[in-house]
Amino acid sequence: MKEGKKKKPETSIGESISALGAVFVYLITGLFLAVGFWVVRDKYSVDLISDPSLTLRLLWMIEFPIVVIIFSLFRSNPKKCSYFRAVGRSIVGLISGAIINALGAVSLGAPIGLQSLPKTIHWSFLISVFTVVPATAVFGASWTNWHRVFASLKPTGNIEYMILTPAYGAIIGGWFGAWPMPLDWERPWQEWPICVCYGAIGGYVVGQIVSLSLMIFLRKHKNLKLA
Repeated sequence: MKEGKKKKPETSIGESISALGAVFVYLITGLFLAVGFWVVRDKYSVDLISDPSLTLRLLWMIEFPIVVIIFSLFRSNPKKCSYFRAVGRSIVGLISGAIINALGAVSLGAPIGLQSLPKTIHWSFLISVFTVVPATAVFGASWTNWHRVFASLKPTGNIEYMILTPAYGAIIGGWFGAWPMPLDWERPWQEWPICVCYGAIGGYVVGQIVSLSLMIFLRKHKNLKLA
């Protein structure tokens, strides 16, 4: 009687990445974000304070493609999910995440009105690029992976740390960035969503640094355990 061959369990992520590779990814995404600010200032002579709607729109439109291109390479089950399918579900994730972010912002006190609506929409798209798009590109609609990484906080592998910590960093940074808004300082940068956006970008960068630190620490811990 022949013994049945045991199937190797599928890994959750199609490709892995080293800490050095993660640094490279962060440098590229950071460069495109910087290019967005440069285009806004050099080509349109505006910034977040003078024209937040235009600035945010250009930022997310420049940052979104590079995030999708990179994270779609690390999609789950690449044999069943093609690269272009991962790109397609990232677009769905961008829109869905923007809707959720906009509703959340309004429920937490973001101004409602025709003047504020474009700012809220484009801010929501930028936050969606930071938080939802990478996870959608990698996990798709897999509730198990979403719950394990974001709710249970049990990421496995460098890619999942690259998804988790910058996303939480952007959310926490945006939360802290909103604190100065109600203060009676009468500064132009206190208007919605300027300081929230700066806080989210700062938190996103801090989250990237934290994820790199976790990758290095866990690698050393693993090496010590194997020694």
